[in-house]
Amino acid sequence: MITKASKNSTRQKRHLRMRKKVFGTSERPRLNVYRSLNNIYAQIIDDTKGVTLVSASTLDKELKDNPGHGGNKESAKAVGTLVAKKALDAGIKQVVFDRGGYIYHGRVKELADAAREAGLEF
Repeated sequence: MITKASKNSTRQKRHLRMRKKVFGTSERPRLNVYRSLNNIYAQIIDDTKGVTLVSASTLDKELKDNPGHGGNKESAKAVGTLVAKKALDAGIKQVVFDRGGYIYHGRVKELADAAREAGLEF
């Protein structure tokens, strides 16, 4: 019996392959993206210390008040802007982008573009 791999398991394999190459340092931490059906999450991680420096998601207090669905492009753009603002406040200007195994399209692209427009370099 041959079973077909789920989309999420193939995404996780893709992410593990990417993580062999993408590594966040203290000078240039990693901007990680995770998306679920209803929300999108972004974290800036220093992999040398294993510490999350900054995080933002559609569940944050600043964005939770916005009406509408948390799993759309507008929400992803708001999360990208918020994570960039928090990162700049923490003194982080350059990051390495980790798309989490997702295709660079749609919500992931909107989050990345918004973070770039807000001042992050990657």
